[in-house]
Amino acid sequence: MLTTDALLRAAASGAADELTLTLDPAFQGLPDTAHGGTLLALFEALADLGDQPRRISGHYRRRVPLGVPLRLGLTRAADGVACRVQDAAGAVLVDGGVAVAPSDAPAPAAPGASPAPLPVSRTCFACGVDNPIGLRAGLEVDEASVVGAWTPRPGFAGKTGALAPVALTTLLDEAAFWLGALATGESGMTTELSVTLHAAAAADGVVRVSGARAEVRPRADDPRYWQTRVAATDARGRLLASAAITFVTIRGAARRLVTGLLGINPPDVVRRVFPAYTA
Repeated sequence: MLTTDALLRAAASGAADELTLTLDPAFQGLPDTAHGGTLLALFEALADLGDQPRRISGHYRRRVPLGVPLRLGLTRAADGVACRVQDAAGAVLVDGGVAVAPSDAPAPAAPGASPAPLPVSRTCFACGVDNPIGLRAGLEVDEASVVGAWTPRPGFAGKTGALAPVALTTLLDEAAFWLGALATGESGMTTELSVTLHAAAAADGVVRVSGARAEVRPRADDPRYWQTRVAATDARGRLLASAAITFVTIRGAARRLVTGLLGINPPDVVRRVFPAYTA
């Protein structure tokens, strides 16, 4: 059985400067769409910059479909790699890249009291309870933050034996989504992601992810866009990864999402995030 990291790497094939990208449907975030954290991790794997601190960026311009061939272009420079994903017609889906970065160390959000569960799904790569290769992570929310503690199952080691970066990028992206949804009461997607990997994590150790709700802010030029900051640490509090991630609301998305979430979550769990769409 392939590890999650190996399955992600296998999604890219062909010539080094113009790859074909076909993402396994198990890497889903929202229905029929790749989870934002998975593509960032693939960019990191293809850049192959080692274990030094590195920043991965991705600007999602359109939905990234699963199970269909896409074009992935890589442009290498002295300080990193630029990446671009396009569909068969040439439309740009994602611009991004990986570069060596200074390891700044933002403080993780402090947890509040009495955390309550956030919704999970059946198929999402981050929280899907039936996803065979997914994290199956359950995040929580309290008055101060979105938090979660995740213990890897077998299969999440990367090629060096440490925890595969896809676990960290996915946890950070998932936390940012819920921070944006809680701030707005609406669904949407993460659109601009900047993740810094600070240190390697053990493949069998607890990862704690957190983001402060008070730090979520609408963008001055367009209130549909909300800025979030999230971090991941190990059980000792050592910073593993941090991110600045933008969440954008999408009209009508919450109603469709809530319909699916109510099939697996108690109504009060869904109502906690989407009160206007839950009777």
